[in-house]
Amino acid sequence: MELKDIKSPDDIRNMSLEQLTDLAAQIRSALLSKLSKHGGHIGPNLGMVEAIIAMHYVFDTPRDQIVFDVSHQSYTHKMLTGRAQAFIDEEHYDDVTGYTNPDESPYDLFTIGHTSTSVSLATGLAKARDLKQGDWNVIAVIGDGSLSGGEAFEGLDNGAVLHSNFIVIVNDNDMSIAENHGGLYADLHLLRTTKGKADNNYFRSLGYAYRFVEKGNDLESLIRAFDDVKDYPNPVVVHIVTEKGHGYAPAVADKEHFHWGMPFNIETGQPIHADDEPDFSDFTYDILTDLKDKGSDIAVITAGTPTVSGFTADRRRLWGSRFIDVGIAEEQAAAMASGLAKNGVRPFWGVYSSFVQRAYDQISQDIAINKSPVVIAVFGASVFGMNDVTHLGWFDQSLLANIPNVVMLAPADKAEYESMVKWALSQTTYPVIIRVPGGPLKNLNIEVDEDYQDINTYKVIRSGHDIAIIAAGHMLGTALAAADVLEKEGMRPTVINPRYLSGIDEELLSSLSPDHRAVLTVEDALLDGGVGQKIASFYADRPMMVRNLGLPKVFLDRYDAHEVAMDAHLTVEGIVEQARNVFK
Repeated sequence: MELKDIKSPDDIRNMSLEQLTDLAAQIRSALLSKLSKHGGHIGPNLGMVEAIIAMHYVFDTPRDQIVFDVSHQSYTHKMLTGRAQAFIDEEHYDDVTGYTNPDESPYDLFTIGHTSTSVSLATGLAKARDLKQGDWNVIAVIGDGSLSGGEAFEGLDNGAVLHSNFIVIVNDNDMSIAENHGGLYADLHLLRTTKGKADNNYFRSLGYAYRFVEKGNDLESLIRAFDDVKDYPNPVVVHIVTEKGHGYAPAVADKEHFHWGMPFNIETGQPIHADDEPDFSDFTYDILTDLKDKGSDIAVITAGTPTVSGFTADRRRLWGSRFIDVGIAEEQAAAMASGLAKNGVRPFWGVYSSFVQRAYDQISQDIAINKSPVVIAVFGASVFGMNDVTHLGWFDQSLLANIPNVVMLAPADKAEYESMVKWALSQTTYPVIIRVPGGPLKNLNIEVDEDYQDINTYKVIRSGHDIAIIAAGHMLGTALAAADVLEKEGMRPTVINPRYLSGIDEELLSSLSPDHRAVLTVEDALLDGGVGQKIASFYADRPMMVRNLGLPKVFLDRYDAHEVAMDAHLTVEGIVEQARNVFK
């Protein structure tokens, strides 16, 4: 049967092993064709082709319920559940998301994009089934890298005592996004090398029955194992050993690079549009390395995303023990950073905006209440960052800037970012969060301070009258360009760099009143709870018109960043239009 003709898993359940093997080859070919043209998660999907075929062959989906952790490895699942056209026909590549999505199919139970969640979600499904006296299978799929997250342990811990059917398929390819880190992985290594027979068994210690599959890319072995645990009356772990990138030599040879990627040449594995331009990640590495080389007692932390701060594999080796990867465990990263700071080491944690929110409680409790001088750099904090619904980058500011004791900074350009990082790592008074500018690595040629200890002091970049434009972070460049347009129309706007997102400069705001009739705030962040609303609140009982420009409180999926920015007036034209409207 051709892949294009498969409409549901029912179409594969009467296939022979030979036919299933041919289907796997078709799926792998379709994956490589689409991914090489479109980009996406490469290695995770190539490694799970056979396992997902076997799951749908054995289990009665969608009655039997499967939850994929992160769900970045679910492309084969989508092909088998009526969405093959989105992987075969280039015109339909964007018909589906890169993750499971209940709006697409009843076979997708949750919209998922963050790690370590599948087991916990599946415990709820299983408990509800038991309460309703149902008899279907509940299956959680989780990769070994995801096991490093605390929620994975919490889910496994609770799932073990369900005393009913609860199947956890552990996809062990000995990789996270990069290499795995943590004591758990010595146990997994031992299980792999002993073919599941080691006395030390993490899963058995929790109370699970255990089944080991040495050949996790072999359909016959997988089908046999899944048949054995189907309808099993107690919690059971099926530990399958797969190869990340299986079937594509470049992805097997460089598993970290091919975790996710943009379009590439299938023959060589090389990116089609190589981007060798330095960015804020590379620049961050340069800043931190310079500080270390000059004697700063610094340690850099990542929660499973080392390249966000520019730490490629070769650079990690150069830093040795001063580069700490805690696994995909943001809570651990935050609390560990506080402990490092307590004992005199200067911790720097680079993290994506979408992921930092996973550690809100630790940032509030373990860092802020204790006034630990931790430095957190938040990357991808922009409407121009990742654009799928599970990875939005504009909620961090409202969450973090309103935690007491925290100083949250918004550098406008390359030079100000460097200055803020160096100051943050030199001071010991505040926890400091730096919202890394979105967009290219560039300078605005504005005056930059070396000391930010006098918190909540804004900086006037251009003096004027009638209207003040207060633009946070990289929006300052857009505001300055808008001011140039307005000046040609006879207006003389004041342009202000607020720099601090966690407080306001009451003295400067008060000084605007005599010569300004309006204040326009601009931020590439959630409008609710942002710096603009803080400023509007300050002027609530004063004769000042205030307009706030920012992003809406909505979950958007696969949006066009420029369209969203235009709708929110976060463009030169939008700022100019809003400034004109103030005086209509």
